Amino acid sequence: MGILDDVRSVRASDPAARSFFEVILTYPGLHAVWSYRLAHWLWTHRLRFLARCVASVARVLTNVDIHPAAELGERLFIDHGIGVVIGETTRVGEDVTLYQGVTLGGTTLEHGKRHPTLGDRVTVGAGAKILGPLTVGHDARIGANSVVIRDVPPGAVVVGVPGQIISRTGPIDEHSPERFEAPASDPVAASLSSILRRIDELETQLGDTRHAHLVGPSDDGTWRGDDFSI
Repeated sequence: MGILDDVRSVRASDPAARSFFEVILTYPGLHAVWSYRLAHWLWTHRLRFLARCVASVARVLTNVDIHPAAELGERLFIDHGIGVVIGETTRVGEDVTLYQGVTLGGTTLEHGKRHPTLGDRVTVGAGAKILGPLTVGHDARIGANSVVIRDVPPGAVVVGVPGQIISRTGPIDEHSPERFEAPASDPVAASLSSILRRIDELETQLGDTRHAHLVGPSDDGTWRGDDFSI
């Protein structure tokens, strides 16, 4: 049943997939997932050298490098597959899509959890790098070539280097613990956060009649405010 689910997942996710047999025979990402499952079974049964051998052969044949100790959920779709790397302590949920060149990597040489955890229905664009023991929430989307180095809340869309949250599937309350705040060590994110706060202030002024005199056109048609004029 797992093999059939994998094929159905590919056909549902890729409009280029024309037939059941085409998917089985010509999709290296699918072959990589099947090889991983064999290697993972060997790994969990303490046949670890053999597991690494299976993973090495699969890497040569598919150009996808998956450590057999990683924990990958059902219906993982690796599209194209070229250059995908999944590290040892990675955990991936169900119905996840990874495009070519994705790296789920670590940032330390210490033992223990050092690779990311991806929730269900996450999509990671081509060339994206997700690094460290961070968590990407359910239904999040990571843009192509982004570099993600901190947790991503559920439903977020992340782009850029370093990755910045540009939208959410639901409203963000200013008192919510999931509200994005830029760390002081990230000047780009700090600037974006400052701009967003200023926009919030201006929108509040525009929507509040008590502040109507602060922003508005004069008799000659010029818009004036406390800190700008147009």
